[in-house]
Amino acid sequence: MEADAQVTLARKDEHLEPFRRGGVPARQATTWLECVGLVHQALPELNHDDIDTTCAIAGKQLAAPVFITGMTGGSRQAGTINRSLARVADELGLAFGLGSGRAMLEHPQAVASYQVRDCAPRVFLAWNLGGCQLLHTPLDTIKRALDRLAADAICIHLNPAQELAQPEGDRDFRGILPAIEKLVAGLERPVIVKECGCGIGREVGRQLAGAGVEWLDVSGCGGTSWVGVEVQRQGERAGAELQALWDWGIPTAAAVAEQRGNGLQVIASGGIRTGLDVARALVLGARLAGVAAPVLQAYFRDGEDGCRDYLAGLVAGLRRVMLLCGCADLERLHRAPRVLAEPLAGWLRQRLAGS
Repeated sequence: MEADAQVTLARKDEHLEPFRRGGVPARQATTWLECVGLVHQALPELNHDDIDTTCAIAGKQLAAPVFITGMTGGSRQAGTINRSLARVADELGLAFGLGSGRAMLEHPQAVASYQVRDCAPRVFLAWNLGGCQLLHTPLDTIKRALDRLAADAICIHLNPAQELAQPEGDRDFRGILPAIEKLVAGLERPVIVKECGCGIGREVGRQLAGAGVEWLDVSGCGGTSWVGVEVQRQGERAGAELQALWDWGIPTAAAVAEQRGNGLQVIASGGIRTGLDVARALVLGARLAGVAAPVLQAYFRDGEDGCRDYLAGLVAGLRRVMLLCGCADLERLHRAPRVLAEPLAGWLRQRLAGS
């Protein structure tokens, strides 16, 4: 294997290691989902068994509004994890995303770590490619990769903070928006655009909607810090200036709420841990909730069974909250009354004034 391939694939495994030890959460920042108060209904007049969590993404039916967002790919370990998570997603009727496909494009021997369709024939499957890599990847190459994986969609991730934190990361982020617009126009599959833990604000959401993007994963601040992951990778070489960006970003709840009126289908990820978190995100306007770190941690603790138990519990928690809010289905939940507390309320007053 070439030296650069070894470096790329080794980095994939390095990114997995912190999640064996509890992950790399934000230090002080939170998602602000705790600022979303849901109004309790003492007379819900519902049977718990009749609660309906079904929904759809890009025309494909899901049993619950949960997306296991892209985490890994490129190494043998990553392939084992992807296949386990995809099987669980298929079984539970959830969506599943593969990690960054850069390794697959640069090193063809890594493609097996992304191939999960044989063990997850029904799952909604998204392949993942970085915005900077999109600039240099021909449309035909993307189409061939999607066909090879039998993927339903492509997810383009934006991660300038993480790239700046990597000594070997990208530094030039020009041209990504027109590249996304060209991709949307030329691809006959859904294009999801997502961040990586720093959130997407109203202005960028509006730009992406103008480029034809329909699905947006805000991936806000308050969950895993990918700047923090890079700080840990570098150890003592990471100075104070990089440490200062550990909690950089827009909190998840604010990023979701800011997209109202942009005409986008929003996926809320970044610090989603419980069914209550999912419900709060949906009340704010998200159509789906994305989870990553807790699924990976469950896998490292108890394997595939641990993932299954965690995700089934997440959906069960959502169903309980829906009953307590008097909502028989997700459309009613989207319209459920809520009260916003500080600092989220103040952020939205300032950011959305006059919009």
